[in-house]
Amino acid sequence: MKLKKFSTLRNEKQPTVVSLFSGCGGLDLGFINAGYKILWANDNDINSCLTYEKNIGHKPLCKNIEDVNIRDIPKADIVIGGVPCQGFSMAGRLGRKFVDDPRNHLFKEFVKIVEFIQPKYFVMENVARLFNHNYGSTRIEILNSFEKIGYKVDCKVLNSADYGVPQKRKRIIFIGNNKNKVNIFPEPIVKNYKTVKQAIGNLPPLDSGQVSSIKNHEAMNHTQAMLQKMKHIRDGGNRYQIPIKLRPTSGDPRKYIRYDSKLPSFCITGDMRKIFHYSQNRALTVRELARLQSFPDDFVFYGTKLSQQQQVGNAVPPLMAEVIAKNVLVMEENEHLTIQIS
Repeated sequence: MKLKKFSTLRNEKQPTVVSLFSGCGGLDLGFINAGYKILWANDNDINSCLTYEKNIGHKPLCKNIEDVNIRDIPKADIVIGGVPCQGFSMAGRLGRKFVDDPRNHLFKEFVKIVEFIQPKYFVMENVARLFNHNYGSTRIEILNSFEKIGYKVDCKVLNSADYGVPQKRKRIIFIGNNKNKVNIFPEPIVKNYKTVKQAIGNLPPLDSGQVSSIKNHEAMNHTQAMLQKMKHIRDGGNRYQIPIKLRPTSGDPRKYIRYDSKLPSFCITGDMRKIFHYSQNRALTVRELARLQSFPDDFVFYGTKLSQQQQVGNAVPPLMAEVIAKNVLVMEENEHLTIQIS
């Protein structure tokens, strides 16, 4: 027996979404592209909220989630969000459980809202290292927290490159449902990963500090000292190609490197200013970083340049989000789930 594939919504009621910790809207865009309707969204960063409103077309509530009146949140079919969990990296080492760490109060807010709304499903995203953190006990604590409020929940680490995103970005995805169904996760849909050059190679070349007519395609203005360093690094190379007298002696070893044009990008973060274009002497523009996250070119980012870069780096790749969203629809359309999507 094979599962029925996602096809269309078959003129049924459009499934609805409540989005928490929405950021600039990468996860939401994927769900919209899969046929969902956003009813309510929230984030506390003003620039992210502006970007979200301008592109998603829905104005999010821009305030701390702890200050939101839970009764103002509408009922919806699914709750989605990428919860900031700043405290999990220290939990356990301090003899403190994840759910008891006050730094993870935002996770508790997510659980509280799911319990109040009682959606059919929820999807929660976080960094991959959470899966094995504290010998897996953190993951078990999270699963138990949702099971206590009546949800069958599972998690799996997914790699965005497996879904057509030109970036190796591993994230843990939690899927839960209150129907006691088996939670299924999408299988890889591409055999050959999309490369950095395939993603950004057709954008206009830029020198340091140069601006193009394409939205968010503006080069960072580098110092002469930085330009001297980066010119020695070859496609896919690193700081050890810089002459010793110029080479940085300290700092993150993942800095002062060039993207490899023939490979997918490594994970995009909120600060990529010391990682350079594979052939041009500059860091990537916000538009190039957005392409590596699978955002379309008509998705425009607002705020300061650093804020724009952070918005991109913190987002869930929309293409990956769309696959996950369609996967949830497959779960909804199949009454008895016993196997993975083939």
